[in-house]
Amino acid sequence: MISSDFSFIIPVYNRPEEVRELLESFCALDAPKTFEIVIVEDGSSLDSRLITEHFSNQLNISYFYKNNTGPGHSRNYGMERAKGNYFIILDSDCILPKQYLTEVMSFLNSSYVDCFGGPDAAQDNFTELQKAINFSMTSEWTTGGIRGGKKEIEGYEPRSFNMGISKEAFCASGGFGNIHPGEDPDLSIRLKAMGYKLCLIPQAFVYHKRRLSFERFFVQVYKFGQVRPILNKWHPHTKKITYWFPTIFMFGLIFSLILFLMGIKFGLYSYGLYFIIALVLAFKSTLDIIATILTIPAILIQFSGYGWGFLKAKIKLICSRKPEMELFPNLFFKTS
Repeated sequence: MISSDFSFIIPVYNRPEEVRELLESFCALDAPKTFEIVIVEDGSSLDSRLITEHFSNQLNISYFYKNNTGPGHSRNYGMERAKGNYFIILDSDCILPKQYLTEVMSFLNSSYVDCFGGPDAAQDNFTELQKAINFSMTSEWTTGGIRGGKKEIEGYEPRSFNMGISKEAFCASGGFGNIHPGEDPDLSIRLKAMGYKLCLIPQAFVYHKRRLSFERFFVQVYKFGQVRPILNKWHPHTKKITYWFPTIFMFGLIFSLILFLMGIKFGLYSYGLYFIIALVLAFKSTLDIIATILTIPAILIQFSGYGWGFLKAKIKLICSRKPEMELFPNLFFKTS
């Protein structure tokens, strides 16, 4: 495996400044600049063409503009046109540390797999809110372990913000489906079923900026919750009791508050202990007082959004015989 075999696939929608920051991080990589970067503009009204042209003398960039069909189809579109035989998929709001590609190459040269995922992390210059949301999304004390904990090197389900897949595996699987979010675990599950080996490369992390407000964060995790029962229906063998945890957590919190008003305090004290431990872990992770305080509303939003979305979707699927695309039209993109 050599660097010229790699094509980076980056779908973009109205994020030119993110593209600039990402391309700047490509320029700082300590690996040879012989890789290809494929940027797929997904029907943006604010495109990044001028940004990519600015970096064209430093990087090998292929730029495509197409109608809006969603990130999954856009990644497929880019991989179909890429020149490499191993694709690395990134979100536009990621920044690469300088050793990223060196770590990927080293791992694949010693332990080749047809699909890998890498973790995400927060940079010191991220806002307090970004650090808080990053902690709530990645910590195994919250829901980070549900999507495949960092200790599960071979049981990991790669996520498309930082994911590698061989051209062979892409062609055999057909790539991403038109569900969003959820297109990445769906692809991971299908690849496993086809016999391909997937894993986590812990050293291949990216800085994930997650430009979110608490309101947008709630919408995002609500959709994550909606998607999981659909994936469980499509792939019954992937069902886990842990997917119910956010729903149980929130109903337990409500029940504990009711009991507290009745003079029974043990339940609420247990939740208090949980949040105290979360604060300690958050401060250890962020070393930022404000970010640490913001992790409490971030965790509550994450659990309530995911839990409510999961429960509603589960009830809908049980009570209706309609196809998923009719029940949840906001979760599916039309690709034609």
